[in-house]
Amino acid sequence: MRARYFYYAIYLVIFFALIGSVVTYVWKLEHSHPPIEYSRFLDNLKNDKVAKVQLKGGWVVLTDKHDQTFQTFSPDISGLMPLLVEKRVRISTEERDQFPLIQLLPITLPFGILLLIILIFVVGNKPRSEEEHATDFAKNKMVNFSTESSPVTFDDVAGIPEAKEELQEIVSFLKDPAPFRRLGANIPRGILLQGPPGTGKTLLARAIAGEAKVPFYSFSGSDFVEMFVGVGASRVRDLFKEAKKHTPCIVFIDEIDAVGASRSGSGAMGGQDERGQTLNALLVNMDGFGRDDTIIVLAATNRPDILDPALLRPGRFDRLVTILPPDVKGRLKILEVHTAAMKFAPDVDLASIAASTPGFTGAELANLVNEAALIASRENKEAIEGRDLNEAKDRIIIGVERKGMVISEDDRRTMAYHEAGHAIVARCLPNSDPIEKITIVPRGRSMGHTQQQQLVDRHAYTKAFLRNRITILMGGRAAEQIGLSQQTTGAEGDLGLATEIANKMVCLWGMDEQLGPLAYSKMDAGFLGGSANQLAFSEHTAQKIDTAVRALVNECYHEAANILQNSQSFLRHLAEILLQTETLDREEMEIIFDCSQKKMAEGADDAEIAHECLICPCTGHCNHLPSSCLSPTTRNA
Repeated sequence: MRARYFYYAIYLVIFFALIGSVVTYVWKLEHSHPPIEYSRFLDNLKNDKVAKVQLKGGWVVLTDKHDQTFQTFSPDISGLMPLLVEKRVRISTEERDQFPLIQLLPITLPFGILLLIILIFVVGNKPRSEEEHATDFAKNKMVNFSTESSPVTFDDVAGIPEAKEELQEIVSFLKDPAPFRRLGANIPRGILLQGPPGTGKTLLARAIAGEAKVPFYSFSGSDFVEMFVGVGASRVRDLFKEAKKHTPCIVFIDEIDAVGASRSGSGAMGGQDERGQTLNALLVNMDGFGRDDTIIVLAATNRPDILDPALLRPGRFDRLVTILPPDVKGRLKILEVHTAAMKFAPDVDLASIAASTPGFTGAELANLVNEAALIASRENKEAIEGRDLNEAKDRIIIGVERKGMVISEDDRRTMAYHEAGHAIVARCLPNSDPIEKITIVPRGRSMGHTQQQQLVDRHAYTKAFLRNRITILMGGRAAEQIGLSQQTTGAEGDLGLATEIANKMVCLWGMDEQLGPLAYSKMDAGFLGGSANQLAFSEHTAQKIDTAVRALVNECYHEAANILQNSQSFLRHLAEILLQTETLDREEMEIIFDCSQKKMAEGADDAEIAHECLICPCTGHCNHLPSSCLSPTTRNA
């Protein structure tokens, strides 16, 4: 690049030197002696009016007796010379009119220097291409630790105590490696953080740098992959070259699966060639650390299953740290971290929120409290209330309430029976999670929702629990059939999820007695979930799998239908009350059930039971309600 600037400068200097020459030549012409006709010159010469002449090639510069100078062109100098000698004129000669370059320096040199400075300034600040950026890529992307800012530390990371304890020795080594080296121990050169999205992998990497107070180089795997082959490998080399100048330091590569995917069977065609070269450069540079190079390579991914085995071997990534969604204690600590600067009303209980959000990651919990703060601020509240957190949780799980949606009375009745069916089946099945909320208010893509509260964090599911889950999902379709003698598309999501669970029970978890404890599919999406991919099996086995899945789902459907057949009165009462209130919680559902049983024993009809057992939002008891309490708007308020 510097050679290119030099050539640009040389070309411009020559160009302006030529321009200077032309300008000087024109200037000299404009300031030359006035011309005279040659015949007049001869007359003056013959009349002794010429004192001296200067011959310049064919040009004659003459000075008369009055010291006036003129010039003319002589077609024959040899013929003119005898006449000049005869008249005794002083003669001086010059071979030709020259404009040596050195005469132009006083004019061209200042312009050349000025333009050279302007050229270097303009071209040096011009945006450069990706190839030119490759030489100083690492330097431009470096993020150094600064004592003036507030770095991320382990105090900002909660809910993953095991991972923090695992990485604490990395911080100790970066601060003082002498105790480790005295015993001959080598700190791991590479640490791979693996886990689902939102669990805090990037935050944990920054916390290590903040605790150790060392430079922190942060990159994404996609930063190394470009359309030009060789650019990514050059960037990797520049990165580690720069890191070795600032040891001890941390190099963090986020989403390393973008550049470190397995090379087996991929060949070297197109973009794979670029990825392969970049991966090879990464492998070579990680092997190139000396014993005294205090460089820790951290990487994060949610697809460890597709990483190249050469990248995961000891000596490169020596340690794998798995970060999973936190348990209830971890969720409580994460909520305490994110709510430290927030103001809450006395009715807010962070422990109950942590218990009601199983499976939430740290990022989702941060989003939950932020949404609650936004909801409270819209209503100009002085503090965040419990209902704000519940509304925020519904927004995240179900979606935003579609208040402007116009729904016919028939569709509302269908939704009420559908959700009532889910709730009754869940209430009657043993060992199932209790109902937390029933609503027929449309949210997101759902027209209604029945939410269960998971009492404990489950890490393994029994066959009985999974069968209950399918049965509860079938309760909506069964309620439509029993209560309204119809089938609608509202059960689409339930049927899809139930079929997926049944498929996994049969093909993935070996829970079918006829097919036995064999796996006919596998999950290969890492921590991203997704559907299972089938393994190779015969057509006869495929028929058995279809039969087993169909039989399992049908058994669960019939079980749900039997439960609802035995609770038809409660199904009708609950659906009618849902049409009036639109939303019920667990306590209200139990009150309605007890009241319904009591009124049925007294011989009351469905209309009387629906009216008598409606929950008053003011008292929380069953009674005769004024018309204002029957309004869904008043009820929801």
